Amino acid sequence: MSQKKRASTLFLRKDIKTDLYKKTGLEKSLTAFSLITMGVGAIVGAGIFITPGIIAAKYAGPGAFLSFVVAAVVCSLAALCYSEFSSTIPLAGSAYTYIYAVFGEFIAWILGWALVSEYLFSVSAVAASWSSYFQNILAGFHWYLPEALRAAYGTAGMPHAIFDLPAFIIIMLLSFLLIGGVRESAQINAIMVILKIIVIILFIVVGVFYIRPENYHPFLPFGMKGIVSGAAVAFYAYIGFDAVSTAAEEVKNPQKNVPLGIIGSLVIATVLYIALSLVLVGMVKYTNLNVADPVAYALHFIHQNWVSGIVSLGAVIGMTTVLMVFLYGGTRLVFAISRDGLLPRAFSRLSPKSHVPVTNTWIFGILGSFFACVIPIDKITELVNIGTLFAFAMVSIGIVFLRRNPEFKELDSAFRVPFYPVLPIVSFILCITLMLELKSFTWIAFFIWLAIGLVFYFSYGYRHSVVRNRHNAEQ
Repeated sequence: MSQKKRASTLFLRKDIKTDLYKKTGLEKSLTAFSLITMGVGAIVGAGIFITPGIIAAKYAGPGAFLSFVVAAVVCSLAALCYSEFSSTIPLAGSAYTYIYAVFGEFIAWILGWALVSEYLFSVSAVAASWSSYFQNILAGFHWYLPEALRAAYGTAGMPHAIFDLPAFIIIMLLSFLLIGGVRESAQINAIMVILKIIVIILFIVVGVFYIRPENYHPFLPFGMKGIVSGAAVAFYAYIGFDAVSTAAEEVKNPQKNVPLGIIGSLVIATVLYIALSLVLVGMVKYTNLNVADPVAYALHFIHQNWVSGIVSLGAVIGMTTVLMVFLYGGTRLVFAISRDGLLPRAFSRLSPKSHVPVTNTWIFGILGSFFACVIPIDKITELVNIGTLFAFAMVSIGIVFLRRNPEFKELDSAFRVPFYPVLPIVSFILCITLMLELKSFTWIAFFIWLAIGLVFYFSYGYRHSVVRNRHNAEQ
């Protein structure tokens, strides 16, 4: 094949109409409530017990809740774009599938590979945090693991650590749960999300009686720049609602329920973050909140230690739901890429009994647990934000091309982004702006990850692409 012809086939687009009416084997069992609990499960995790204190102490002071508002606005614009895509193209794969339909295979692969890093490293990072919280609970009963099995090698403060056993066990348990079927997993996730929300409300109700008005002064000690800088940190707390759209093929009435799941989960999560932030900085002076567990610290400060123990349990439950949703989202993303031939076919084989990609789930879980168990947490979180922002930016600008393409005008769409094309373009610009705020190390790591992905694409994916092979057969 000539270089010119090869270059032109890099941007072959996916035939969405064919896939929409083709039976995939995935079971449609999820409702709008399932999706909302899935989204809240992904967004409201350990971050709600940690990030409000860090943002208040380092960036925004008592006005920390405004950073969450700014981050929520950016995410909301992206969420509107996701909602239109998901109601027009209700297929597994989320942003990867949308971009494949609009911009073609090569751009879709780059985006899909970036999203694989988001899900994979999110699972690893959250599992490491889960392990730390879980071991704190065990310590309350004077139970301790050998130091060699308490954390990854090189973890600060643990010179003899080699392997994070709790992180490995929780990922394997959740992987086992996910292969049992999506309906059962969603039910368990919903129960844990409800328990988590109850714990957060308990903190707010108890803490509101200990608010001291003087703790709100000065309200913005770092000015508006601090609010924006804090928003870049707060943004990390919101990533995960895109996992809802990966479930599109397993949803009843996806054109209606997926947008409800995306927007509903984001609204609930934003209200919880704002309420907790306002109460937290009212209880304790913002300068004292630069600690690893600001919520627990605030409860100790007001001598409500019994609530502190419940909050620690809530954090463990919260991180469990995050792990489950990211494991689920990651496996469905890999399923979609494999189904298109860009990854080995084994990743898209479904169990005839549970209708889930079993091999894919185990391999994804094992990889996630490997990173969590042997690499320190501060080394595996760098890629999460940039991969997500890249996906948000591409989905946002993709709406403009979706509307302009006559092929998609025949498809039903239950949701439309308001104020088109202004909101999609503003969303794109805001996402790129937040990407430019990230550290240079993050960009270097991102390009290294993409380079690895390009090697895999041109050595395997390009030759096995279903879309390309179909195109070549028709020539």
